[in-house]
Amino acid sequence: MAQLTALLEEDAAVAAQYRVAHEQYLADRYSVLEVPEVDGYSAGGMPSRVKCLHALVGHSLAVGPGVNPIGDIALEECDWSPAVCACAPE
Repeated sequence: MAQLTALLEEDAAVAAQYRVAHEQYLADRYSVLEVPEVDGYSAGGMPSRVKCLHALVGHSLAVGPGVNPIGDIALEECDWSPAVCACAPE
């Protein structure tokens, strides 16, 4: 987590994309419901730090690759593919 937080501090492009992921996360949640006690909070430390890798991986899995750069990196690092959970067509 410390290395990924350092990446946010060192790479303006990654930090900007992470901020956009945060905003999209909030927009997606607000499209379903508003929860006042978490207003403005997304997940995993977004938009300025890396806190909960499981939440960031979950976000990347939910929205697909290319949206949350830190979630994508964490997913790559754990060497796991969402394809293993693909549902068989009926």
